[in-house]
Amino acid sequence: MASLFRAQWADGRVPHIVFNPALRIGAYFPGPELWGSANAEGAPAVHTSGLVQPPVHALAAWLAYRRAPDSAGLAALRRLYPALVAQQRYLADRRDVAGDGLVCIVHPWESGLDNSPAWDEPMAAVGAEAAVMRAYRRHDTAHADAAHRPTDLDYARYLAIVAAYRDHGYADRGLADDHPFLVECPLFNAAFGAAEHALAEIAALTGVDPGPHRARAARITEALLRRLYDPDTGTFQPRDLRTDRLVRARSVLGLTPLILPDLPTRQADALVVEARSARFGVARRMDRPLPSHDRTALDFEPLRYWRGPSWLNIGWLVRRGLATHGHPELAAGLRESMIALVAGAGCHEYFHPDTGVGLGSPAFGWTAALLLDLLADEPTPGTAPGW
Repeated sequence: MASLFRAQWADGRVPHIVFNPALRIGAYFPGPELWGSANAEGAPAVHTSGLVQPPVHALAAWLAYRRAPDSAGLAALRRLYPALVAQQRYLADRRDVAGDGLVCIVHPWESGLDNSPAWDEPMAAVGAEAAVMRAYRRHDTAHADAAHRPTDLDYARYLAIVAAYRDHGYADRGLADDHPFLVECPLFNAAFGAAEHALAEIAALTGVDPGPHRARAARITEALLRRLYDPDTGTFQPRDLRTDRLVRARSVLGLTPLILPDLPTRQADALVVEARSARFGVARRMDRPLPSHDRTALDFEPLRYWRGPSWLNIGWLVRRGLATHGHPELAAGLRESMIALVAGAGCHEYFHPDTGVGLGSPAFGWTAALLLDLLADEPTPGTAPGW
């Protein structure tokens, strides 16, 4: 994490890609020549993207310390704390496009669920043609079946959004005027709130007043409920700021606010009902893995990136949320399901949501890391993970 934060921008953003200067041009797509971060005000010396990812960093730092609470870990938290605060300040000050207390993502890649059906409606309004991709060489389809990856039209739209943001100097002023993709994402904002809860714990441990973090966390949860919770479906859904409407796709994004410890009981209970439904199938003993999209939907695709396959990272978040809100038996069932995926297929990037067959990269670091965390976190009946 320290190496990632060395590439933090002057405005506080933590980029979602930091490029290895030893790699040749063209080794990764889209590479540094397309992002052009060197021309942006406040960018670091190393080449990066201009986008961000869900701010899970503070929670990760806090949980890593709890695994090994020693003096070296405490010193690391002290060093990292100002950078984590700057990251939150950037999001609150620069990305609250609607002025409602929530963070807006400016690209599907910022959600972490790049190709989710949740983005189909806002992406449809992005002007682009699939033929644009003839000028580029995609590396993802050289490593995975093209039928499992985003289409060329999807990628053309991704690049059009990047170009719009880059040509605006990655400045967040004026986004509401003409940026082609502006969405308030449940996962991103749940992570935003969880970061304030984690920062409150880090602050208290390092002699800083945790009160402001707790107050901000409460405001974020209130804004999530007001802006993204849909009482008709009992789940959280993205809000497309271009139309000011909730996106109706029932994806796993909607379950992630369970990670917020101050989520009210009524909404938490509704999310548990959603998690246990035929759409997602969470149970004490799970017959199939947790899918990334509603498995009863017509646009459910079990092989295509984020349109159905199971991922350990999203399962880890949902499991933590279930335990936090008093459902240890469901959390245990999800844990066993995730461990079984890796036991059966290895540390793949993602997995078939019906058969558990490994998909994507066959040796994925975050799958291995989360497996180790799951194995170390043997559940004790009646306990929650706590903050």
